This record gives sequence, structure tokens and C-alpha cells, in this order.
Amino acid sequence: MSRPRRAAGWIATGLAASVVFLALVVPDQVTRLPPGASPWATLLRVPLEALAVAAVLLALPARARVVTAGVLGALLGVLTVVKVVDVGFFAVLSRPFDPVLDWPLFADGYRFVEGSAGGAAAVGALVGAIALAVSVPVVMVLAVRRLAAVAARHRRPARVSVGVAAVAWLVLAVLGTSLVPGVYVASDSAVALARDSVLTVPAAIRDKRTFTAEVAADAFRGTAPEQLLGGLRGKDVVFAFIESYGRSAIEDPALDTTVRAALDTGTRQLRDAGYAARSGFLTSPTAGGGSWLAHSTFQSGVWIDNEQRYRSLVSGDRLTLTGAFKKAGAWQTVAVEPGVTYAWPEAQFYGYDKLYDSRTLGYHGPVFGWGPVPDQFALKSFTDAEYARPGRAPLMAELTFVSSHTPWAPLPSLVGWDELGDGSMYAAQHARGQSAAQVWKDPVRVRAAYAQSITYSIDSLVSWVRTYGTDDLVLVFLGDHQPAPVVVGDKAGRDVPVTVVAHDPAVLDRVASWGWTDGLRPEPQAPVWRMDQFRDKFLTTFAAATAPRPLSPPR
Repeated sequence: MSRPRRAAGWIATGLAASVVFLALVVPDQVTRLPPGASPWATLLRVPLEALAVAAVLLALPARARVVTAGVLGALLGVLTVVKVVDVGFFAVLSRPFDPVLDWPLFADGYRFVEGSAGGAAAVGALVGAIALAVSVPVVMVLAVRRLAAVAARHRRPARVSVGVAAVAWLVLAVLGTSLVPGVYVASDSAVALARDSVLTVPAAIRDKRTFTAEVAADAFRGTAPEQLLGGLRGKDVVFAFIESYGRSAIEDPALDTTVRAALDTGTRQLRDAGYAARSGFLTSPTAGGGSWLAHSTFQSGVWIDNEQRYRSLVSGDRLTLTGAFKKAGAWQTVAVEPGVTYAWPEAQFYGYDKLYDSRTLGYHGPVFGWGPVPDQFALKSFTDAEYARPGRAPLMAELTFVSSHTPWAPLPSLVGWDELGDGSMYAAQHARGQSAAQVWKDPVRVRAAYAQSITYSIDSLVSWVRTYGTDDLVLVFLGDHQPAPVVVGDKAGRDVPVTVVAHDPAVLDRVASWGWTDGLRPEPQAPVWRMDQFRDKFLTTFAAATAPRPLSPPR
């Protein structure tokens, strides 16, 4: 064999060994390493899987070895793809990918990229993802087969090397040796990933049975219409979700203080206008994304933390908050969903009489990041079409604010309500704003833009109440989930603020027993409920026309 061919062979073998080694030891949670820890330290590991596979392949005859190496290489390739997807899921949703339940999220991811960066970028990302999913298993098959062939040609030194490495692995495992806390040198991460991926199947089956029982247990299923929401008759009840408005926005010292200032200023402004507020916290079933999981949990009173539960819920007849208002017969139910850009059959499940989405809100301005319609414009459209309409019936409305949706750039700013027009005036703001590419170069800018977006949503809501709110308005606004780890890190909890605002003191007297704190900003000691508890507490509190006497004063 010529010297160039021999050199090329050694290079190919070295590359094959590197590819297999990295696939086995690179963690799927690099962002979760301790502060100051070098990611390179995670590569100084001895993978158990490599030793086991090498021992098996060395013991097999030639034909069986080739077939087995191909199968094991394909499996390692698939696991590597799952690991890459896990990295993305941890970065965005603070959890691993569920290979059984999470497939619909890829379509949502495509729509997000399309809305944020355009159709060409979305197609490019899709092509890249497909190429990765196909090429990685192919490359891994070729790499494992090459290593198996090389080991077979050098059987004696290969067996000695595997034996020595196995002893080293056992010693390191017994000693619990680690160069980075929580990342042991004696590695079995690929086996753990395979085990966890396989176990998702029976876990999903068990969860489906559990969820069926949870949905069936509904204390309000048979409640007569006249026994629903008597304490809110004649009121306009507005539920507003602020995208990514998490507890960290008001308590994380690493974030800008503008959100806290906006809440405190808003409390004073609303008090001067005759309104009062009480605030607490809810624990969301999701983080970083998956807003629909939080919305459905809040509405249905059932914990919805995965796609299987969500699809099962919206295909059933569970009573939602909106459905309770509709069943009571005293309200017209309206949804304002500026983030909806396609058919949304879930509107029927929730019980909305009318739906206003990005196509029907009358907006003709530029797109700010992912959100097609700025929050203030969505509020004005709702006001013109429904809230300020003469002779209307009382309203129950849900509004979703999307200006605080990632990527938080460019951002709109508050203007006079009479300046909005058809939204064309936003062109100047859009031209002056920073692009997502500019903001996402620097994590500090990302956090600042996030805080600015939440402040804009809160300011829009407070300004709307002061400008258009009536004595009969009852407003409940809350976050749907915490933002992505790039903003709050990966140790943040899943709590989100929730606030009730009303002009009528009798409304807030009813919630006195909840123990929520005064103002738009919940104090750190404010109660924390799971988000699925809100529906039943709300329906119970406002069931009767006459409020029960509070057992204790509000804290």
C-alpha cells in the first residue's frame, strides 16, 4: 500500500473514531453546566457503550460483524439526532425532546421561523434539518463499520485496549470521578438517552389513561346555567395573556427594572382612575414556549403539559372558562388572537362566539418580530369592533398579547390611541427599531429587549383601561410562561404573575380569601397556585349573585 493511501486510511479511521466518540460523550445540556465550567471538560470521558460494542464486534464472525456494526451505527446516528434536538429543546423549552409527543412542535417551529425570518429562512431551516436527520445516521453507520473492520484486522491489540479501558471505566465509576460536577468521567449517557427515549412510549400510554380520568372528573360539568358566574352578571370580563410574562420579569435581579417600574406606575395610575388590583402567581405547565398548553390549562382546569393531552382536550367537551360564560347565557364571548395566522378550529372547543385574528383585525402595518399585530393595535381593534360598540351585551373576551413573543425585536412603542389608524404609522417605528439579528448577537441585549417588550404590553393594557375602561370592567391578566433560558437561565421556575383589576370594590371583596397582594405587582410572598386550579377557584368564587362574607381580611 502506498504511503498516501496509508495516510488517508489512518485519517479516515481517526475521523471515524472522533465522530463516534463525540456522539457518545457530548452532552445534550451544555448550557446546564455549572458557572465557569469548560464544555471541553465534558469530552474527557470513557464511554461504556463504546467498550461494550467493541467487545461484541470483536467476538462476531466477519459477516455478522458487518451487519451488526451497520445496525448499531444506525442506532447511534438516530440517538445523535435526538441529542441534537434535545439541545434545541433545552435551549428553548428547558426540557428534553419527547420522541412520542413532540412531533407537532416541528410544524410550529417552522411557522415561527417563517413568521420571524421569512419563508426562505424557514425553507432553508427545514432542508437543513432533513439533511441532518438523514446524513448523521449514514455517517455513523460508515464510521462504526470502519472501526469494526480496523479492530478485526488488529484483533489482539484491540482486545487488550478494550480490556484495559473496561477496567479503567470500572475504577472511575466506583470512585465517582468527575472533572465537572454532575458529569462523570465513566460515561453511560448514550445508554441513558436510549433508555429514556424508549420509556417515553409506555409513559405516554399511561399518561393518556390518566388524562382521560382527569378530564372526566369535572365538578362543574352538570352545573345549571343560572348557577354559573352570578357574581359577574352585568360585568365585562376580559382575560389577557401576556406572552412570556414570567415571574423572573419582576424578580430576577439580572433583568432590567423597567417591568417592575411599569407595574408600580400602572398601579398608581389605575388607582387614580378608580380601579384596584390584586395579584398572585400561577405555575405554568410549560416554559420558554408552548403557549397553547398554558392557555388550555388555564381555561380547562386540567393540567396540559404535552401535545397528546392538548389534542385530547380540544377534541372533547370539557367545560372551559369561556364555555362557562357562554353557558350562563349573559355574555357574548370573543377571542382576540393576533398570533393566529391560519384556521383555528380550537375556537369552537373553547366556546367563542367571535374570533378576531391577524387576518381580521384590520392591521396594515409591518410585522414586528413574530407577532403580526402590535398589542396596542389589537386592543384598539377589539375596542372599536366590540367593547365600544353601542347597545352590545356584556362581553367575556380573551386577548393574547404577542408583542412580547421571542425574538423581541424589532419592538413597537406606545402611541396615542387616535394615531393608530390602520397600522401604517408603525412603518417608521419598525425602520428605527433593532433587528433580531442585531439584538441576538448579545445576551445582554436579548434580556433588555425582553424586558422592554413586557413593559410595552403592560403599558398598553394600563393605558387601555384608563382610556376606555368602564365601571363594569373586570380585567384578569397573566403570563403564559417564563421566557427562554437565554433570558432567565435554566434554573428559573415556571411561575407567572396573575392580576385581577376591577372598578367595583365588590369584585375584589370576593377574591379577598385568595390572599393575593395589592397592586399589579405580586409580592414575593403572594400565593402560588397551579394554573389548572384557577378555573375552579374562579367559578366557585363568582358562582353566587351574593358574595359570601370573607372569613379573613385580604393580606
